[in-house]
Amino acid sequence: MAGTKTEKIRQQELRQPDSFQKVGAEARDWLIQRQKLIGIAVAVVIIGGIGVAIASEVSKRGEAKAAQALGQAFAVLDRPVEGVQPAQPGDTDPAFKNLKERDEALVKALTDFRAAHSGTRSATTAALSLGEAHFRLGQFGEAQTAFGEFLKGAAQNDPLRAGALEGQGYAFEAEKKYDDALKAFEQMDAAGGGEFLPGMGAYHKGRMLILQGKKEEAAGVLSKVSTDHPNTAAARLSSERLAVLASAGVKVPAPAVPAQPGQPAAVTDK
Repeated sequence: MAGTKTEKIRQQELRQPDSFQKVGAEARDWLIQRQKLIGIAVAVVIIGGIGVAIASEVSKRGEAKAAQALGQAFAVLDRPVEGVQPAQPGDTDPAFKNLKERDEALVKALTDFRAAHSGTRSATTAALSLGEAHFRLGQFGEAQTAFGEFLKGAAQNDPLRAGALEGQGYAFEAEKKYDDALKAFEQMDAAGGGEFLPGMGAYHKGRMLILQGKKEEAAGVLSKVSTDHPNTAAARLSSERLAVLASAGVKVPAPAVPAQPGQPAAVTDK
């Protein structure tokens, strides 16, 4: 009986989401807010220069207007939420009854904003927050679409791409579309992500392989994360997953020895 109970706990640990979902969402929210503020300033001077053509001037004004409107759409997040975010002195807007109600208002505000300012960089940025809100509401198909819209419109070097791919992967995972989730997560490391997401693509790939029953392959992927991305959240989370796999009898390969500068990486015994 005890052995059966322990095995059930191990299987639950391998399949459950982890706290990084919350951390990743907070990191993306911080990046979105920063990009919003930067976008408001940059939009004022974008496409400027000597001999600006009329079309460029119109485009510049459109971007500036969109950036301002995006700030207004995000004002939904400043409204208080009963029992979660208390009202502040001077607040005039009524409090939301719960976070679900606030997310519903955010979805409407961002959807309306994107319809009114389609084709602008701010509309692309808004798609990422829209995807997050849809995901929190359990609207996974809509979340996948919104994340895809962001990825289609964002620059290839945009640091938010990794967050969008992660969100897209979570949305596919929620519907148990593990192959699609794996494809999204595999693109994360190549997309970058700055200080928040290094190694998370490989970590999520390992999780998907576990969910697909490919535990030995998952162990091989996860064991490399600490070597490739030491002292990161991905390394810590990978180590925790490896410990659960090992306790379940899965053979975990020894971590590779990091190569010294100018030397090839050491090859571990298989």
